[in-house]
Amino acid sequence: MTPGPARVAPGVLQAALWRYLDASHVEDPGPFLELLDESVDTFADGCDPAWTAWRHALAARRATLDGDPDTAAAEVTAARDLFERCPVSSETALLMAYLSHVEMTADHFDHAMLLAVDASLLTDGPSAQPSRALLQAHRWVSLTLCGLDLEELAVAHAVRGHQVAAALPDVGDHGRLLLLGARQHAELAQTLHRRGRTDRAAELATEAIACATAARELPWEPEAGERDLLDVVHAWALVVSGEPDAALGPLRRVRRSVQRDGGVWLRGYTDQALARLLRALSRRDGDVAVGEEAIDLLVDAAGAFASTGDRRRYRQALLELGQDNAELGRTAEALHWLEAYRADTGRAHARGREMWAEMFVRRSRLREAERQAAMLRRHALEDPLTGLGNRRSAERRLGALRLGEEPLSLAVVDVDRFKEVNDKASHTHGDAVLRRVADLLREHSRNGDEVYRWAGDEFLVVLPTATEAQAVVVMERLRSAVAEADWTELELSAAVTVSIGVATAPAVPAGQPGPVLGWRALFDTADLHLFSAKRGGRNRVRAYAPPDVLREARRIRGTGA
Repeated sequence: MTPGPARVAPGVLQAALWRYLDASHVEDPGPFLELLDESVDTFADGCDPAWTAWRHALAARRATLDGDPDTAAAEVTAARDLFERCPVSSETALLMAYLSHVEMTADHFDHAMLLAVDASLLTDGPSAQPSRALLQAHRWVSLTLCGLDLEELAVAHAVRGHQVAAALPDVGDHGRLLLLGARQHAELAQTLHRRGRTDRAAELATEAIACATAARELPWEPEAGERDLLDVVHAWALVVSGEPDAALGPLRRVRRSVQRDGGVWLRGYTDQALARLLRALSRRDGDVAVGEEAIDLLVDAAGAFASTGDRRRYRQALLELGQDNAELGRTAEALHWLEAYRADTGRAHARGREMWAEMFVRRSRLREAERQAAMLRRHALEDPLTGLGNRRSAERRLGALRLGEEPLSLAVVDVDRFKEVNDKASHTHGDAVLRRVADLLREHSRNGDEVYRWAGDEFLVVLPTATEAQAVVVMERLRSAVAEADWTELELSAAVTVSIGVATAPAVPAGQPGPVLGWRALFDTADLHLFSAKRGGRNRVRAYAPPDVLREARRIRGTGA
């Protein structure tokens, strides 16, 4: 047999994922694309559905950056199709949050919203314990919501992400979440200030300054771009809080640093912040030259945002260019920029911001109701100890079978001397044995076979299309897997084995009467063969039983012994 590809250790994949996410957090796409080129096959051998989904998600982001919408859409669909096979966890929340940001970047707002809702729900779920995956999920949800103009919700997720980071030891993650909080507070403050809600804007700006100050006080060495961004956000918050003169010098200094060493997006972000400051000073002092400088900076900012795919800030720059030119009496220029803003906004934002916010809340409630209903259905049909379908689930499946159309086998599996495990070790050891046996049965069954926990230490395996001979071969493999497993860690007095009884309903040729017996009779037959396996010495498979054993088994069953 030719060996398959070696599995990549989960720790290696996890470390690679953090590198990809760190590169993705940088607004300029260059570092991300370079890293992807260097290690394009990182997740190629990942057998877990989550790692396969990550491979598609990262490929979707690359296709979006490369301007290939068809490939991006195909990769997103491939990633989404794997979600149902991923567990409910913070890791899955992070995957959904990242993919929602990819969809938002591609202007697929409906898809981005649905993914953001699902990711947001998972960050509130019972598995949402402090972890790096959880804080990263909050971060990407926050960035997505900001891109959807849901700035209040973006701030809320940034705050929750900071709370998670504060409970973890990595000071770098703590600093980055404080930086994100400063950004989101400052952006919401700017929006509310523009709407005339100056008091609330000042409160948010003060909070942004507090986040920026706290980030600087951490024993953390941010990257040069992060340090410059922190300075820009701090200065911007000073402007909104009513201290433009205090912000002018620091913002001009950081702009010189960014123009020299910063990426394209950061240059645009800095130019936009400085332009807003200069417009505020121009209005206050009546200085036309300062207002014209602000317009030049906004033109540069719009170009930077367009080239890096930041459509939201590109639209903001277009709107501000229209407004600023109108204030300076430049009617033709104002109409030009406002028409560009109208065209881009009409394409991307057909709905208003308030409608998006209402939809987010409604979707969240609906998805939560769906999640609760699915959880109730799962609890009704799933064995909580092993994760297998329970007896009710098995009976529902068996009742839907149509015997005679093709061969069907049932196997009843019983753990040998299980009572001694509970009596001599403990019920905790007994539970561990049942979980391990369940895992082994799942692992060594054929594709398409179904394993259920029937009752106590008894399991049922449904083998569609299996003849008696095929079923016996499969069940011998399962019996051997249990007998040869390493049970030393449980410190049991003897190795664990299982006895198995098999019964088969053959296919009925066309034109002949169908089988008289139903699934219950088939199950009873397999159970009698299990009894024969027990009487024959245990740790064996039986697909038949001698007549005397059958008579004794029926007598014992009849008396309830």
